[in-house]
Amino acid sequence: MAPATGWCSSLRLPRDHYVRVDSNDYPVHPGGIGRRVLVRADLDRVQAFCDSQLLADHQRIWAAHQTISDPAHVDAAKVLRHKHFSVAKPLSEPQVQVRSLTDYDAALGVDLDGGVA
Repeated sequence: MAPATGWCSSLRLPRDHYVRVDSNDYPVHPGGIGRRVLVRADLDRVQAFCDSQLLADHQRIWAAHQTISDPAHVDAAKVLRHKHFSVAKPLSEPQVQVRSLTDYDAALGVDLDGGVA
């Protein structure tokens, strides 16, 4: 019987969209941020799945304290960040009726010339 190999863990993908396996950081597609992802690692690959969809597939790095970068994930993060922080432009100023303040003075009985109207 062959020995069991591999590692599997479920976690919520953090905002920096990286998962750590044996002191190395691997990027995951940022579309999974905040969602539960399943991370699998064996002797050759590190993979991340969300709802059985593959979000990341990287060759396993055996050096310690490395950060792997995937240009596709970096570009996707830039697009999502831009969408998140883009501010909606205000619509044109609404047209409203402007009333003279003397109408309010007359309605409330205010006479600015020295007495009550």
